Amino acid sequence: MKTLLKLYNTKTCPLQLKKLHLDWKFNDNGIEKEFQFLNFVKAFEFMTQVAVVAEEQKHHPEWKNVYNKLQVRLTTHDSGGVTDKDFDLALALEQLLKQ
Repeated sequence: MKTLLKLYNTKTCPLQLKKLHLDWKFNDNGIEKEFQFLNFVKAFEFMTQVAVVAEEQKHHPEWKNVYNKLQVRLTTHDSGGVTDKDFDLALALEQLLKQ
């Protein structure tokens, strides 16, 4: 049986976003951020680290990588929008950047 997750909306999501880096935005039932790295190798290294964390959390990002830029979008498809799973993964991404 699935556990119901709290679903954030246009009013509650910005409050949670304040706990993250300023670049995270709420857009179309997801939260998004564009990361920029020194080069493609650094971007791909970060993506590899994110993949490990995403597997651990059993929650996976939508993303697009072009050279040194990585666009990340987080949403909980089963719930139809943004949940704590998205904020937990976003926070983990921010922590990876600090390493």
